[in-house]
Amino acid sequence: MRAMILAAGRGERMRPLTDTCPKPLLEVGGTPLIVWHIRRLVAAGITEIVVNHAWLGARIEAALGNGSQWGAQIHHAAESTALETAGGIAHALPWLGNAPFLVVNGDIWCDWDMQRAHTIGAQLQALNWLCWSVLVDNPAHHPHGDFLIETGRLINPTISGDVSAQPPTQALTFSGIGVYCPTLFAAIDPGMRAPLAPLLREAAAARRAGAEHHRGHWTDVGTPQRLHELDTALRSGALQQPTG
Repeated sequence: MRAMILAAGRGERMRPLTDTCPKPLLEVGGTPLIVWHIRRLVAAGITEIVVNHAWLGARIEAALGNGSQWGAQIHHAAESTALETAGGIAHALPWLGNAPFLVVNGDIWCDWDMQRAHTIGAQLQALNWLCWSVLVDNPAHHPHGDFLIETGRLINPTISGDVSAQPPTQALTFSGIGVYCPTLFAAIDPGMRAPLAPLLREAAAARRAGAEHHRGHWTDVGTPQRLHELDTALRSGALQQPTG
């Protein structure tokens, strides 16, 4: 199992913090966001990691190096301009191999058990599914959610795709954590900008997408206020270092 951490975003809502520091290197609890992920991946037995970057990418490379200080092997997939989520993954496929791989957004903090990725990857291959998404309770800033779960399958909220038509309690929010087969990105040319959501919705419509509901802690660290709140929770001991 290999993994990719998405770290190419500009972090507009985090400005001015991200004018000089890429968002994945912002610290919470005294540790950069991206390093929380690296440590947990290694603890889960996932040591081959791809990190994509665009904005201030040289600073990410300088901070992480080859990953050896954490027992990881990091490959840096540089993008001249950010390719969005699916485009960035497609660009990195040569380093991700032919088997299912785990992808984690670089600007979240979550205590989901990353060891689950090994089991999920095997399930995707056995069922000939394309992807598996981790969903979480809807945060205040995203009350209508993204997808439903039905007997372990990822389900689009409505046939029309109008998420707002669903009661907030039904749909759940995509966490930014997923396990994907390389074939999910077959139609995306390297260097092409492409979002991930349409691919997940197509796979869900084809009934080739799995999902699970993570009920633990998850934070989309998208604003300075959320960064401060997470940092406070970690420093106070209200949140503990997750394992695996």
